[in-house]
Amino acid sequence: MKKLFLLLFFLGYGIYGIQAQDFKYKKSRKKDYIVQITTDLGSIDLILFDQTPIHKENFLTLASKNFYDSLTFHRVLEGFVVQGGDPNSYQGNEQRLGSGGPGYELTAEIDTTLFLHERGAIGAARMPDNINPERKSSGSQFYIVQGQEGAHHLDGEYTVFGEVIKGMEVVDLIAQQEVDRRGNPLKPIRMNVTVVRLKKKDIRKRYDYTYPEKRRDK
Repeated sequence: MKKLFLLLFFLGYGIYGIQAQDFKYKKSRKKDYIVQITTDLGSIDLILFDQTPIHKENFLTLASKNFYDSLTFHRVLEGFVVQGGDPNSYQGNEQRLGSGGPGYELTAEIDTTLFLHERGAIGAARMPDNINPERKSSGSQFYIVQGQEGAHHLDGEYTVFGEVIKGMEVVDLIAQQEVDRRGNPLKPIRMNVTVVRLKKKDIRKRYDYTYPEKRRDK
């Protein structure tokens, strides 16, 4: 019922949902994808960068297959980041939280000329340098920078592949939840992820959004 409501909500704005069985990532000059993460605390709208095509296509593909549905934000550090996307959180495998994924890693797409760890940035989690010198990203785990000042000590270390364009107040609510010593919320914060596609001009208007290449040109 929730999925149907979200689809009808987006249709009301001239947006059409992406069906899992026929999803195929399409890069277009005129259209783009919006990702909506829905939780019990509210919804967060994301846009993913064309300049990080490997990460963008992977996230959209996983979302279209409902990979993220019912997973949790398992690492919540107020003033820093909220992190999710580990399939172990669906299975209730608490001892292995933070280590799960779809069975593969992604080539790093680190671009500090465009994407820094500003508040609202979407980054790909990864294993540390000592076992991952190429800084490959987790195939599914991601984090949202929640700190007011960003997390710039991570610049150049992790791939930033998107940003929040609506719903940072929900990210803040997630960050304020009570957590255990590992940062895992005591009450699970589960997500459902919906992918929709619409014209870029509508994204600019509805979200008052400026694409990164336009920012660079200024």
